[in-house]
Amino acid sequence: MGALMAGGLPLLGALPSAAADDHAAGIAGRVRPPRFPDRWFRIDAYGAVGDGTTDCTRAVDAAIRACHAAGGGHVLVPRGRWATGAIHLLSRVDLHLEEGATLLFSTDPAAYLPVVRTRWQGVEVYNYSPLIYAYRQRDIAVTGRGVLDAQGDNAHWWFWIGSGQYGWKSGMPNQRADWAALEQMGEEGTPLDQRVFGDGHYLRPSFIQPHSCENVLIEGVTLRRSPMWNIHPVLCRNVMIRDVSIDGLGPNGDGCDPDSCQDVVIRGTTFATHDDCIAIKSGRDQDGRRVGVPSKNILIEDCEFRSGGGAVAVGSEMSAGVSDVVARRLRMPFDASLDEASVQWILSVKSTSTRGGYIRDVSVTDVSCPAWTYVPFEVTFTYQGGAGGDLYPDVSRLSAKNWSVSGQCDYPVRIRGVETAPVHDVRLTNLRFDQAANQPLIQNTNDVTTRRVLVNGAPPS
Repeated sequence: MGALMAGGLPLLGALPSAAADDHAAGIAGRVRPPRFPDRWFRIDAYGAVGDGTTDCTRAVDAAIRACHAAGGGHVLVPRGRWATGAIHLLSRVDLHLEEGATLLFSTDPAAYLPVVRTRWQGVEVYNYSPLIYAYRQRDIAVTGRGVLDAQGDNAHWWFWIGSGQYGWKSGMPNQRADWAALEQMGEEGTPLDQRVFGDGHYLRPSFIQPHSCENVLIEGVTLRRSPMWNIHPVLCRNVMIRDVSIDGLGPNGDGCDPDSCQDVVIRGTTFATHDDCIAIKSGRDQDGRRVGVPSKNILIEDCEFRSGGGAVAVGSEMSAGVSDVVARRLRMPFDASLDEASVQWILSVKSTSTRGGYIRDVSVTDVSCPAWTYVPFEVTFTYQGGAGGDLYPDVSRLSAKNWSVSGQCDYPVRIRGVETAPVHDVRLTNLRFDQAANQPLIQNTNDVTTRRVLVNGAPPS
């Protein structure tokens, strides 16, 4: 077991404050939103009708294609309620929702065919199209003050998880057999063109997914009732997500999951989710290692986390590695109006014995959390059981600084490495936990240093 050290020890490694700020400035300086020509293509000029029932899919697609062919610009969704199926963005196109505009996405799975190349819980697959999708495009955006409503509920999409909590009953279809088959395909290296699901299968699509894209902006919009993950960039570079509001209280309703992405900024965004708010990923087990693209250089700042699992999670699908993550100025307010008025973790680093990979150089600073949390700072290698292998990740150089956690929690800090894969180099500085039920739990670690940490008003014992 590693020692929990207190006192005025210097912070070495682990992205100390100045280094984290410098790294954040570097990421912010590189990530720039795409710009678009001042050309506007109204979807109603291409036959769309904003009555909430007329299918506008072809009209939206025609406007996107015209905008792209003209050299780029903005596809305008005016005020009104516009019913649509899958939307596929093309290079140099900004899908802009005017304030008062709502895109109502079909709950008919056939509206998301033909299948497209995607990732499902870290495994590559051809599956239903995400509701908004782009593949190998540059300079794309979804912007404005309108609403994207996937219309998921216990009668549509959500029951596919196979849980009574979300409307599933005995005899109804669910995702279990499909997920087991896909997971096995990933482990066995089944060629991607043989991993075809979609029609007749039950793997729910993500809401917004740019795949293998560069220069992506998602700004201002509100996302509601996603079938599964909300914003899921895969294998992308230069991604900015700012001033977005995410209401994702369905199953696996993660807010934003950068997946094998580099140079990502998530700024000024509000999360009310059932699952993780932000989860940084890079593929699952053998399939993730096969693709072999890490997530790195990710900046999260000035965000509010109203409910969910982890405010900032790393994993569990991170087999190609995650590094160089800076999160700062985070708020977890208590909101009694929500069914789940808190997050369970502020920083959750989670993996299993089959993932492999690495997690290093993760810094979370300047946190205000008056709400209940389960374990504010946690590292675990037994996520959802997680047994049966010996490919633990290398986890090192984690730091937390300037946290005020005034709500109740169980363990303020819980770090559980394993004997063959201890967690290295953790720095905890100026943290206050006012209502902790237990003292920190530290197992199988090397070099965990605390400095000005208070648990229930006193240094940790």
